[in-house]
Amino acid sequence: MLNQVVLVGRIVYDLELKKTDSLKKYLVLVLAIPRSFKNMEGNYDTDFIKCIVWDNMAQNTSLYCHKGDIVGVKGRLQSRHIEKKDKKEIIMEVVAEKVTFLTSKSSEENS
Repeated sequence: MLNQVVLVGRIVYDLELKKTDSLKKYLVLVLAIPRSFKNMEGNYDTDFIKCIVWDNMAQNTSLYCHKGDIVGVKGRLQSRHIEKKDKKEIIMEVVAEKVTFLTSKSSEENS
């Protein structure tokens, strides 16, 4: 069996490094990834994918990456069951195994 995801997209929100109750560092990264084909109206739709980054990789990502930067994420897809208003939901997210800093918004503006 294989569970591997590779994404390249733009960071949607400012990153905030957080800690669990056991003091393990993590951050939530949402990537905006435009689709490679147009919809019925002739526009490109965009997918927003939630990624979880842990430990030192989370700390480095929060230091060097910001909203608008393009990053690559390699990881695995994970599902979680949560209960909201007496309704069970399944949330899909990517658990990052590697984050690659590709371009920053400020370096693009300087070019």
